[in-house]
Amino acid sequence: MDSELFPRERAQVAPGAVHVPDWADPAHQRELLRACREWARPPAGLRTVRTPGGGAMTARQVCLGWHWYPYAYARTVSDGDGTPVKPFPAWLGELGRRAVADALGVEQAAGAAYDIALINFYDGDARMGMHRDADEKSDAPVVSLSLGDTCVFRFGNPRTRARPYTDVELRSGDLFVFGGPSRLAYHGVPRVLPGTAPAGLGLTGRLNITLRVSGFPAAT
Repeated sequence: MDSELFPRERAQVAPGAVHVPDWADPAHQRELLRACREWARPPAGLRTVRTPGGGAMTARQVCLGWHWYPYAYARTVSDGDGTPVKPFPAWLGELGRRAVADALGVEQAAGAAYDIALINFYDGDARMGMHRDADEKSDAPVVSLSLGDTCVFRFGNPRTRARPYTDVELRSGDLFVFGGPSRLAYHGVPRVLPGTAPAGLGLTGRLNITLRVSGFPAAT
């Protein structure tokens, strides 16, 4: 925010993991929010994700391109209404490559064919436990964009859910990219800060848009 005494600066949180504050300006955030609201509508809309043990994730989710469920991908919402997953738009892939280029350099973005989006919605009580994005065949960087309420994003290491980890404050419009030696690092969201979304955005809660490259064969 321009009103801050010390503007936030981009930071390398771990090797291959970079936080870029205010990457998406307010107009871009509003465009992304409009898209998320369309994607969240049924069929294949926003759902509660249930783990194999019968528990439920507190963050709700909608998928594009490939449907993720614990712990695999499918072309239909196999753990929901059974309908085909919504398509992954080309412009979102271009956004992913631009984000990687800005955060890690153009070499890391070259040839990254983003084809998965996981959009998670967090209300004030939602959390996300420490986990790795390890169900893809590609090792291309993961792109994370935040909209709405600020959260505490805990970014760890590839070996254990425990320390060492770093807590990063992600605000609306912030970009976080992780690849290379941090591609399989454990990460999670221990806390959301309700009521911190920009007033002009029109969102209560937090949306996280995560882009990944599947590495799976193209659908025929």
